[in-house]
Amino acid sequence: MRKIYKKTLIVISILIFVILSTYVAGTFNPNRFVIKQIEDEVHKKEMKIVEELGLMEPEFEFNDKVSFINATSRCVSYLNWTTDKDKRVPISIIIAMAGIESAWGQSRFAQEGNALFGVRTWDLKNVPHMKAKGNPDASWGVKKYETKCQSVQDMIAILNRHPAYEDFRAQRELQIDAGKWNYRALMVRMSAWSTNPQYADII
Repeated sequence: MRKIYKKTLIVISILIFVILSTYVAGTFNPNRFVIKQIEDEVHKKEMKIVEELGLMEPEFEFNDKVSFINATSRCVSYLNWTTDKDKRVPISIIIAMAGIESAWGQSRFAQEGNALFGVRTWDLKNVPHMKAKGNPDASWGVKKYETKCQSVQDMIAILNRHPAYEDFRAQRELQIDAGKWNYRALMVRMSAWSTNPQYADII
């Protein structure tokens, strides 16, 4: 009888230990696969809301630096509804880059071609573009867009697919997991965007 009691006590102790260990592990080290599934479900629900509400791309209206910042912020917020969490770019980085690249919306490319980031194309036959005034015979042009928000969308897409920004994407994943942005750590991994070695500092 004592042996049975002892074995029962051992089994119960083991079960309690396993349950407590699982609880602690799940609390402080949540399953990333499960988290990803939950996030995907939330994103699907967000997309459904967007479709049901018929949300449209916001107007990109501005007349000074402050209103340019606000317009860019509204655009990114809208795009984030349709972009997976792990593929988003911090709004602050996009605003800073758009401001610097387009002279806060005052550059010729921004005003005539809605191009906020000076993205180049070599497919001059098929992609709408503008030529630099000082280099009209160049084999490349700056891409034109229907709206400035489409320019922002293209910039985000480039960061998410181009091999030159693989380190940026890896660093972003680490920061998303950590739950905190480190803008400089991201910017130094975007050096391919500009030929200026001080680009990260400027942004």
